Amino acid sequence: MSRDAAGPDLDLLVIGDCNPDVLALGVDVTPDFGQREKLVGSISLVVGGSAAITAVAAARLGLRVALAAVVGTDPAGEFMLGQLAAEGVDTAAIVTSPSAATGMSIALSHGSDRAILTATGVMTSLTADDIPRSLLGRVRHFHVSSYFLLEHSLGPGLAELFDFAHGCGATTSLDTNWDPAGGWGGEQLRGVLANTDVLLPNEEEAKLLSGQPTVPDALRVLRAAGPKVAVKLGSRGAVCMDNAEPHWIHPPSGLAGEFVDATGAGDCFNAGLIAGLLDGMCLRDAAGLGCATGSASTRGAGGTAAAPDLAAALALAKTVDMESAWAR
Repeated sequence: MSRDAAGPDLDLLVIGDCNPDVLALGVDVTPDFGQREKLVGSISLVVGGSAAITAVAAARLGLRVALAAVVGTDPAGEFMLGQLAAEGVDTAAIVTSPSAATGMSIALSHGSDRAILTATGVMTSLTADDIPRSLLGRVRHFHVSSYFLLEHSLGPGLAELFDFAHGCGATTSLDTNWDPAGGWGGEQLRGVLANTDVLLPNEEEAKLLSGQPTVPDALRVLRAAGPKVAVKLGSRGAVCMDNAEPHWIHPPSGLAGEFVDATGAGDCFNAGLIAGLLDGMCLRDAAGLGCATGSASTRGAGGTAAAPDLAAALALAKTVDMESAWAR
């Protein structure tokens, strides 16, 4: 299929999870059962779901963004639709379903670590048929988040969606996120990866997806599956591989303010990397912009409160150092 001669009117379509996060921050956020009450530093209702966070962060960077997901006809769904619209994210492809409640997560955050409890709700009803093919013809890049939450609904048709997007001239990326079932993919995921331009796991996910004990080995195995790979390493930065040469991206040195919360930092990294690629950057430099975007987001509670605009992200990216990963 050829793209409309008028060209794309959207830079990015994100598909995946869209649910509020109930975020608890504190020194000790571990629940104490036995009907005991514990005080924490703060609890807030924020934009959640990896796909929704990536969409908002990308919009902050100036991209024209649409999100495709499913929410319920309830206050949680209304909250997400309102927050996304306020950020300039196109919500026309979000299905509102009365069949179940909007998915929600409780995130217990302590320093750079966190535990997440998620009720998927209607989120897992999203299928490839819910994505208008006409929409794919309007975008430059197509990103999917939280593959494993949607493995049995969206998953069966995702390889075909990616192939269709490529036929329209778009590029593709995938962040599987964590697999709560512990299966870490199979033939279906291999088919998706064969149609994926960039894979964006974190360190532990990369090892489990590849079945390898180290990041260098994981990079090689995942790259051999088809996509370019950028592995997020938290406070240690990132490492990426496009062809045979891997690159280590150090975290930015010009970051101001105190660390608050790492929730959604990886999703903001995704947004920064995609924005860089769409601007013509190579994978290494785009990952540097991703590191800047993700690092800046840790200065606020939740995934989007401190997500930077493009000028701030580009300035911060100038303080990111890079080197050959295996020379470290």
